[in-house]
Amino acid sequence: MTAFALALVLVAAGLHATWNLCAKRAGGGLPFVWVVTMVICTLYAPVLVGYWIWQPTALSPKAVAWICASGVLKMCYSLLLQRGYRSGDFSLIYPLARGTGPLLSTLAAIIFLGERPTGLAMAGGLVIVGSVFFLTDGARLFREDRAHLRTAISHGLVIGTLIASYTIWDRHGVHALGIPPVIYDGGTAFMILVLITPFALSRRAEAARHWREHKRYVFGMALLSPVAYVLVLTAMSFTPVSYVAPAREVSIVVGAFLGAKILKEQDGRRRVWAALAMAAGVIALALG
Repeated sequence: MTAFALALVLVAAGLHATWNLCAKRAGGGLPFVWVVTMVICTLYAPVLVGYWIWQPTALSPKAVAWICASGVLKMCYSLLLQRGYRSGDFSLIYPLARGTGPLLSTLAAIIFLGERPTGLAMAGGLVIVGSVFFLTDGARLFREDRAHLRTAISHGLVIGTLIASYTIWDRHGVHALGIPPVIYDGGTAFMILVLITPFALSRRAEAARHWREHKRYVFGMALLSPVAYVLVLTAMSFTPVSYVAPAREVSIVVGAFLGAKILKEQDGRRRVWAALAMAAGVIALALG
């Protein structure tokens, strides 16, 4: 992994943890995602036009279909992310989702893309598994009085699966199909808007409330999320996903810290330690 790719990924990790904090604090659902997506598309429109003028790009039918499918995956991810943050603490959901995502991405890269990580990378995967067990309080999850925690954890794991899915999908889009990252991410944003608008129109009042009450979080997500992911797509366009996916997850330490210190969530110290161990695991994956 080159120093340039690592720099792109590390900057993206910091931006990613920050916009996820905005999502947690807003505590919205589909109407909030709709408002954020509308702002993203509004900001993207002049960028896409300018890019097309500067670098005319002809997209094949396959490339367009690939972007649309990515939009479907990310719509599911966005909606489930909001639900997950409503069901559990930020310092639990964020590290769990971001920690399992690269592990699954690496496994998928091995199975479907033919990539071959080293023994160090595989050891990093085992560290992540152990960290997840520690983060989620292991055997105590089977107690009846922790049903709410099991619900939050199940959301985190499904979110991690979606992260792995769209990471592998998007790697093929920007690398094998050669779709420019800005065009790719902007296209997926407009696809998400098309998909959720019919369902959100009946909840316009909720959307208007989110705009009034959470405008700063809307703009925080709308600005930071696209920039963070374009940086990741750029890195993936010339770097194997089994290196990029783990390296970007140093954000789990930032997420655990924000949840413990800023949001004052319970069990903060254990979650920060688990996040640190998980970060060591993803670094091992990246170095391997």
